[in-house]
Amino acid sequence: MKRVAFVFTHGPHGNTGGREGLDAVLATSALSEDLGVFFISDGVLQLLPGQQPEKILARNYITTFGLLSIYNVNKCYLCLASLEERGLSQRIAWVLDAIALKPDELHRRLISYDTVITF
Repeated sequence: MKRVAFVFTHGPHGNTGGREGLDAVLATSALSEDLGVFFISDGVLQLLPGQQPEKILARNYITTFGLLSIYNVNKCYLCLASLEERGLSQRIAWVLDAIALKPDELHRRLISYDTVITF
């Protein structure tokens, strides 16, 4: 069975990439048991707690990331450099239990996947 990685590189609001990526992860979880989810660059903002998208008339899909473990998606990673560049602490209570990794380690894990889909 193919190993599939999903990479989130954009912030949660202003485009539909985050929501579409999350839908793709959930759909693929029914077909594959070896998924990885990576949050790089502005993608780390997808997991910030306390977002209020309804104030800009957007759908609140962010909390759904917290359900990924129910779908057996347990390999989730944050780019440590991306967090630091945005002034974010890795100690934040993210909406998803993700491991913060240095870019070189994140890259090593990412290239181990057969297919990489970026949102």
